Amino acid sequence: MGSFKEIVNTISNPTILFTSVVIIFPFVFPPSDWFEKWHRKLGLHHLWSKKAIIIAMIGMIAFFIYGLGDYNFQKIVLKPDNVPISGLIFLVVFFTWLSMYQAYKNDERLDAGQKPDEFYEAPNDKVLVWPDLVYVELISLIIMSAFLLVWSIGLPAPIEEPANPTESPNPAKAPWYFLGLQEMLVYFDPWMAGVVLPSLIIVGLMAMPFIDRNPENSGFYSFKRRRLAISLFMFGWLVLWVMLIIVGTVLRGPNWNFFGPFEYWDIHKLEALTNINLSEIVYIKWLNTGLPENILIREIWGILIIMGYFLILPPLLAKTALKDMYGRLGVVRYSVFIVLIITALTLPIKMYLRWIINLKYIISIPEYFFNF
Repeated sequence: MGSFKEIVNTISNPTILFTSVVIIFPFVFPPSDWFEKWHRKLGLHHLWSKKAIIIAMIGMIAFFIYGLGDYNFQKIVLKPDNVPISGLIFLVVFFTWLSMYQAYKNDERLDAGQKPDEFYEAPNDKVLVWPDLVYVELISLIIMSAFLLVWSIGLPAPIEEPANPTESPNPAKAPWYFLGLQEMLVYFDPWMAGVVLPSLIIVGLMAMPFIDRNPENSGFYSFKRRRLAISLFMFGWLVLWVMLIIVGTVLRGPNWNFFGPFEYWDIHKLEALTNINLSEIVYIKWLNTGLPENILIREIWGILIIMGYFLILPPLLAKTALKDMYGRLGVVRYSVFIVLIITALTLPIKMYLRWIINLKYIISIPEYFFNF
């Protein structure tokens, strides 16, 4: 089984893992007719069947049980701080499946001329707050309280010795719910990774239903009639948020290097990386000269790229690939939509630039604490 562990460690390399997810994602959550055609042709719509979730859960449980036999895997997933992540993985998979299962079921009902599963005819189908709703909430409260009590007794709180300013933990990790932000800090300046990008991702996820509106299909699950909004929401939530948390928890080890889930955390592992700015690539590597003293001349290439990305790309897409969307959304909603999307896409773009050419910043003006 050693070869299996090696395969898992290889696939867990962020370059391979992230690239695979980005390529496969639009075929699993098709945002357009072309992807929908291949989604059906490849049989990926069967992922949202009851049989698929049973197989997925059995497979995940079997993988975790097998992994617990490995000391390195066990050390990661059973660490008290990381236990919520293990639960998060199962819960995200299950509830993503549940929502898509209900959406596909409703799509089939609507195509057959029937009402959606959530449809109710008032007042005949009315559900009373008392006793129906309150009774269910009370039972849920009791069960969850008992679960948290057992968890708190059975799992030691990860309280360590008092902080020692002369000895930092390696790796130094934030709480699990902030690990996505900590992973962003690898690729962006703190103001971008800690404030701008998380805010725009959250605002973008909240705004998506209002940008891609379809009032006739509100109040029930449906994927076919809200494909674009759901696909983009899933990408922002699953790939740009949940996946970064999992990467930061499971795959980041000493010195913030990448390690496979079955790989020993060697504190002596050092990767020879020299991250350089775009201005250094242009002037020092390509032009064989020193950096200009003038800030504007030094960073003009990065400024032109960023201006082209945010000012030229949106109208260009409105005239070409996103022409139909532009006509459907209108100027205001399209502008909000495209700015949110291309801003969120700066994260995977910057990740690839770091992995391929060790790019640190496209624009670097440390004199005024501005880096991008």
